[in-house]
Amino acid sequence: MPRKIRELIADLEKAGFINRGGKGSHRNFLHPDCSMPITLSGKPGDDAKSYQERDVRESIEETKR
Repeated sequence: MPRKIRELIADLEKAGFINRGGKGSHRNFLHPDCSMPITLSGKPGDDAKSYQERDVRESIEETKR
């Protein structure tokens, strides 16, 4: 079962990412140790796409290096 967008947001915030807002259903997250901002689209209750889960996982791993 895919995770929800709200779960990905919680993971990013727990890792220290800051929600910089966005337009519509898009949210931009920044972290000082991450080279690129990560953008999540969708309502909090929507199922996350596999590429969104991958991007979140890779961004969190990058901050740990």
